[in-house]
Parts: sequence; structure tokens; C-alpha cells
Amino acid sequence: MPLPVSIHTARTDAGTRRARRRSYLMCPPTYFRLAYEINPWMDRSIPVDSDRAVRQWEILRQVYIDLGHEVRLVAPEPDLPDMVFAANAALVLDGRVFGARFRNVERARESAVYKAWFAAAGFDSFREPMHVNEGEGDFVVVGDLILAGTGFRTDPQAHSEVQEHFGRPVVELQLTDPRYYHLDTALFALDDNNVAYYPAAFTPGSRAVLERLFPDAITAETADAEVFGLNSVSDGHHVVIEAAATGLIERLHRHGYQPIPVDLSELRKAGGAVKCCTLEIRL
Repeated sequence: MPLPVSIHTARTDAGTRRARRRSYLMCPPTYFRLAYEINPWMDRSIPVDSDRAVRQWEILRQVYIDLGHEVRLVAPEPDLPDMVFAANAALVLDGRVFGARFRNVERARESAVYKAWFAAAGFDSFREPMHVNEGEGDFVVVGDLILAGTGFRTDPQAHSEVQEHFGRPVVELQLTDPRYYHLDTALFALDDNNVAYYPAAFTPGSRAVLERLFPDAITAETADAEVFGLNSVSDGHHVVIEAAATGLIERLHRHGYQPIPVDLSELRKAGGAVKCCTLEIRL
């Protein structure tokens, strides 16, 4: 499908959806492969086409550029095949950086590489976390709120660290399905006031919190969640989304958003898609 070439505002039946220019940090999947199994999606018996993964990632990067967003790059390291999932490396808000402390030893060294990038890029407010957290994998910014996932990766004590570092209210959400081990596999921010999410990934109490906070949220069906449809990136109008999530794409259309489908089928074999590849830098 043709890609829009600039940020714009569209009038729809759902009202005015306003796109805002974003700044993203990404890492090329130069060394991407299935070197280990640390989530239910990883299966080393399934072959991965590394060249195709690079091509798919390049299309995603170009989509952001064509939409008018800034894309910055961090250099990949040969022994860190999951570095492509940049969202897990930090939470950046108000120009301040809260670093990651990975739960799995296989990814632990990524933290230092990303910390070095932020230092070289001039970010002088970097907090080294005391507790396990996996960056935007489990922290989703919605307006003034920070939604914080836990259950499989991020330690709840990291939620307090984030609140103290940024001075923003943090809302804890409990994940229950190991397939949706990060919050960003089950929920994404549509804009500063609303989200889309997969209800079955959350405890009853957390679902009740989401219903209270976001009564107009878009909910996804199982088929779309299973192809990482909730691992999406929205600028307030355009939603860059896994192409296989056809049902959610249609729902977004009906609510006045403009979905931009991309195929990240190779990267999905490691348990990540659009959002996992995309760390937002909020200045």
C-alpha cells in the first residue's frame, strides 16, 4: 500500500486524529538469529532467514522516515542477537533516561551498549536501575501516566524507581499469559488519552483498571494478539502494525486511525515485532 509522506491531521467520523512527529532509536538486525530460547515464541528448531529479517526491518525504518519521524541508530554487537529489540533497553521521558536491567543473562550485556549510546548522544541524566526492568517492554507512556507491566520480566520494585525518576504516576498492570511476557506485547498507546489492548493477557483486577482508565479503548481478539498486533507504534494518527493483525487493522480504521501494515514475520520468531524494534526518545 502507498505510504504517506508527511505528518498530517485527518478528520474522521471518530473526530480529529492528530499525528505528532516522534524520535525513535532503532538497531539494525545485522546479527539477528535464534541463539537461545527465553520466551515461549522462541524455537531454535524453526529456521530464521536473517537476510529477510534485515529487509523487513529496513522497511519498518523507512516507514517511520516516510511518515516524517526521526530515526536514530545504535550499532549492533555481534554477540547480542536481540539488540534489534531496542524498546527493551530504556525508558526515555522528558529527556531523562531510565536504563534497563535484563532478567535473562543472555541479554544482560545489551544494557551497557545502550547506556554508552545515550552518553555519546549527550543524554546526561541516566539512571542505572537497581531492580530488573526491561524498558519500554514493560513501560508504556500514555499522556501523563506510565503504565507498568509485571508478572514475567519487570520487578514491581522497578515501578517505584520509575515513578521517583520521572515524577509521573505509575499504574501497575499484572500480566498472566507467558506468551505476553512484556506489556508491549499486549497493549500500546494510541495517543495521549487512549490505548489498545488484549484483555485476556491481564488479571481481572488489571482489566478493571484499564476499563476504568480507558473506557473507549480498542480491544483486540486472540488471533490479532497472537501475531503481535498489540506490539504496535502510534503517532496519534498513523499506527504502524504487524500486517498479519488484520482484524485489529480493521478496528483501527473504524476508529479513525490510519494503520500502516508491515511484515515482521522473521523477527516475530524471537518474540518481537514493531514496537519491540522501536524505542521512543521523548525530549
